[in-house]
Amino acid sequence: MDKELLRIVIIATGLIIITGMLAWAFVKSKKYRESLEEDFEDETPPKSGLASRTAMDDEDFLGTLEEDGDDRMAVAPVAVSAGKTSRYHEPEVEEPAAELNPEDEDYEDYEEPEPRFPAPSIIQFSVIANQDEGFNGLDLAHAFDIAGLEYGNLKIYERLDSKRLVDFGVASMQPPGTFPEHDLENFYCPGIIFFMQPGELEDAVPVFDDFVQTAVFMAAELDGTVLDHEHKPLSEKTVELIRRSL
Repeated sequence: MDKELLRIVIIATGLIIITGMLAWAFVKSKKYRESLEEDFEDETPPKSGLASRTAMDDEDFLGTLEEDGDDRMAVAPVAVSAGKTSRYHEPEVEEPAAELNPEDEDYEDYEEPEPRFPAPSIIQFSVIANQDEGFNGLDLAHAFDIAGLEYGNLKIYERLDSKRLVDFGVASMQPPGTFPEHDLENFYCPGIIFFMQPGELEDAVPVFDDFVQTAVFMAAELDGTVLDHEHKPLSEKTVELIRRSL
């Protein structure tokens, strides 16, 4: 199996696995919530002040939290004595948060918490040419050489690490997405696409930083505009959100 077909198989397999994991996590979480609802309906107030959970054992409960992927929650192990089957106390009922009144002094300072940005399986930015004719092949080759990207056997440019493994790649927006080896002066493309798979990297953060810096450099060198994964001009906020998710 050649290298190009192997990468396509790896990417397709990764997407299938990710889709399956998301579906499995959704079903698992749904069953967990239904189990808790049944427990609260059937149980009687315990005399000891501890809630009894027989529908789920401790390993299932911890496993569900770990599968949720939120490392902000941690469950400390509690010694289980005779007659006590639960690791946690009866959940306390929290008082509903008071609604802010526009006339309150703190109203103007209140900010809604930002939702957690999910880590993408594939990060894709693009650099679009500002000129109608697009990027010329000779200009592209020169800019790639300055940025330290190498022309690979897949006919795209790649960032290689010290072990000659690919950190990220750059493809052409001109179908089929490759760059020619010869006759570069007659090649034009409307833009270039940067892509990386953070899940395949040992340390994705420094690679992502290089990924962003290279895209910004190419845009400045070729007179282009960097767009994010939603095809909007790349902002520092978007970069920071993605960086925190890695």
